[in-house]
Amino acid sequence: MNDALLKVENLSCGYGKALILRDITFMVSPGELLGIIGPNGCGKTTLLRVISRVLKPDRGKIFVEGQNIDKMRHKEIAQKIAVVSQTLESTSMTVQEYVLLGRIPHYRKYQFLETGDDDAITQEYLELTGALKLKETRMCELSGGERQLASIARALTQEPTLLLLDEPTAHLDITHQVRILELVKRLNQELGLTVVMVLHDLNLASEYSSRLLLLNKGSIHKIGTPEEVVTYRTIEDVYETVVFVDKNPLSGKPCIFLATEEDIKRADRNRTGPV
Repeated sequence: MNDALLKVENLSCGYGKALILRDITFMVSPGELLGIIGPNGCGKTTLLRVISRVLKPDRGKIFVEGQNIDKMRHKEIAQKIAVVSQTLESTSMTVQEYVLLGRIPHYRKYQFLETGDDDAITQEYLELTGALKLKETRMCELSGGERQLASIARALTQEPTLLLLDEPTAHLDITHQVRILELVKRLNQELGLTVVMVLHDLNLASEYSSRLLLLNKGSIHKIGTPEEVVTYRTIEDVYETVVFVDKNPLSGKPCIFLATEEDIKRADRNRTGPV
């Protein structure tokens, strides 16, 4: 991890006087796919906002490819970091026009219109994400899954070295969840794109991440492989919910099963025997 693409050192930040994150330190290697998990309100989205310099830290430093982002111009950051947020835009512009906006960080001085290269790059990522057939459709006419594909395509046209995804599967059905995450996995493996993504679904996070960072109450509770992080004891400690963890029979990754009150009562009866 000496050649970390992303390095976060002793980071603390929040909103106003309220600290949300405290003493966050971790690194992400080039080509890694890091999943960020944790209960609601633990600071997952805040962490992405401060990495992309939308939010200024109270303390600590963030480096991307060895550069302190606090010393970088906004254009430089946009050339290295692309963000797909939870709130997807619904505008009257077409998908192609929307995706083409991702080329703006690469415009030369006094350039106001896209070039042939910009058009070619836009077409490439529209095709790669499966959004090419939607290029003449207006963003406001898209489904949630289609809008997510367009947002990822626009992020890719920035040609970043680091892609930040905040809940890319939120509000999507299982078909679109798998489609989006398979796309992210392909971008990571085939293009070598480094990805940091926030996910609520622990099983999806376990399945698609090479490492997991588990936040709890604004601090890192644990970081490691899915096998190291997704254990019944760790999940129960953080989420305060009784769970059972087993291996996915196909992938071998940890898979979480919730225990209902009836499950717990049944297990207690089986341990103690009939009354």
